[in-house]
Amino acid sequence: MSIDDAMFRRIENADGPPLIAFRVDSSGEHRPPVEESDWHRHVRGQFFYIERGMISIRTHEGAWALPPQRVGWMPPGALHTVRMSSALRGWGVFVAPQAAVGLPAHTCVLGANDLMRALVLRAADWSMLDELDEQQERLLAVLMDELRRAPQLPPQLSLPSDRRVLRIAHAVLERPQDDRSLDDWAAWAGLSSRNLSRLFRRETGASFAQWRQQARLGHALELLADGAAVGQVADALGYASVSAFVAMFRRAFGQSPGRYFERMPATA
Repeated sequence: MSIDDAMFRRIENADGPPLIAFRVDSSGEHRPPVEESDWHRHVRGQFFYIERGMISIRTHEGAWALPPQRVGWMPPGALHTVRMSSALRGWGVFVAPQAAVGLPAHTCVLGANDLMRALVLRAADWSMLDELDEQQERLLAVLMDELRRAPQLPPQLSLPSDRRVLRIAHAVLERPQDDRSLDDWAAWAGLSSRNLSRLFRRETGASFAQWRQQARLGHALELLADGAAVGQVADALGYASVSAFVAMFRRAFGQSPGRYFERMPATA
C-alpha cells in the first residue's frame, strides 16, 4: 500500500502496534522527477528499502544514497531530509520507540536479505490493524531478529562538523559537477588549502578528492535510477568522457552502471 494520511497518523503515534510495515509504489504517478523533503523527524524509527528508484538521505551525521540490496535505518526522533526519485518502489517498517531497543542509536545502512523482504511484504497487509494475532506477532518477532542481526555498513559520506568545511561539503552536494580545485574551495570558504585538506581528512576520514568522488557517485545513482542515459550522467557530473565515468563507477561498485541496476527486482 502507499502511505496516505491515515497511515501517517498511525506512524506518528508511539502507541499501537510496535511495528507498522508498508509498501511504496509511486512508479505510475505523475510527479516531479525528483522530490526533496524539508528537514523533519518521526516519532517512530524507520527502516526503508528501495527496489526501484533511489533515495538519498542527509542527517547531521552524514549523507548517503541508498542503493539496492541495502536497508536504511533512521532511529526515532532523528532529524533528516530525504531526496527521492519519482518512480520509486520499495518497502519500509516504522518501529515504535519502545520496540527499538537493541537497534542502532544512529542512522546507518544495513545489509538486506530475502527473508526480510518476504516478512515485510506479508506484514504490510496488517498495517491498519490495531491488534495482531499470535502468528502475526511471531512473524514480526522474526523480522526484528533479522533487522537486529543485519550487518552495519559504512555511510557513503560523512559530513564534517567545522562550519567552514561543512559549507563546502553542502555546496558540493548541491552541485557535485563543480570542478573547482582544493585551492579554489579553500579560498571560497576563507581557509588555507593546507587547513582544508587537514580538516576534511580529520572530520570525514577521506581526502577532499575522495569525498567529492563519493558525492558524485551518490548523485550518479540518483540520475541513473531516474532513467538518465550513462552519457547524460557523465556529462552532468563533468566527466571528460563516458568511458572515464564508467571506469570510475566500475571501480566503486565492481560493475558497469547497466549491470548494477539490473539487480533491482522487476516486481514489488
